[in-house]
Amino acid sequence: MRFPTSFTKMSGTGNDFILIDHREPLLARAEMPAFARALCRRGVSVGADGLIFIEKSATADFCWQFLNADGSWAEMCGNGARCAARFAHEKGIAPARMRFETVAGLIEAEVKGSSVKLKMTAPGSLRLGEKIMVAGQEQELHSLNTGVPHAVLFVTEISEAPVAEMGRIIRYHEHFQPAGTNVNFVTCTGPDSLAVRTYERGVEGETLACGTGAVAAAIIAGLLGRVAAPVTVTTSGGEELIIHYQLCGQEINGVYLEGPARFVYEGRLHEEALPTKF
Repeated sequence: MRFPTSFTKMSGTGNDFILIDHREPLLARAEMPAFARALCRRGVSVGADGLIFIEKSATADFCWQFLNADGSWAEMCGNGARCAARFAHEKGIAPARMRFETVAGLIEAEVKGSSVKLKMTAPGSLRLGEKIMVAGQEQELHSLNTGVPHAVLFVTEISEAPVAEMGRIIRYHEHFQPAGTNVNFVTCTGPDSLAVRTYERGVEGETLACGTGAVAAAIIAGLLGRVAAPVTVTTSGGEELIIHYQLCGQEINGVYLEGPARFVYEGRLHEEALPTKF
């Protein structure tokens, strides 16, 4: 890594990310997890929910490498993907309508001002109405993979949901091993609206928003007949995401995630922001 190195801080409905133009490699892949852990530490470094490297692609406008704050690799992140798309467009890396590679598959995006609309990869691994013992009580959980695995639990009062405590138990529950799962606590607030709080795998706590979690919650609520698309999801941070999809029985098509992706600041990373050996 060469210092100082340019980086950009962005926010997708409160989920914050560090983005680095990595088309000319600065760091070996094997070094990225430790680098992400060091850089994402709040208070002593830049601080973020995740780190995104924008790299060259032979088949799309660009490729990304996405790492969670704990240094783990993530297949997909809806809020991060919107930030990556707007970053790439603003930096002249990709046109307003673009395609980019993720571990979850090829993502299509359209940038419209500070808003980005993503065409998501096809969801899979749908499981509805599973009864699972959580902390000695039976809970009804639903699950869907929207690029990363998500569990959905409907609650009466979203403000009182035990996100930290129960979220961690479900995240590591044997039912979702070995990969574990993200956990979404969901309340229906209208015929086409939800409130969602998410315990994120990799961050290991509640975040202000989770794009793939909002998508999972909206689709499962639709499959259960609780809402109709498009669905407006209010996140923990108070911002809104719009989820578009089409259902035919349990067949899910045309899934889009739409919401803001905002620039926070740009800076130069100095070596002192990292431990001697990250």
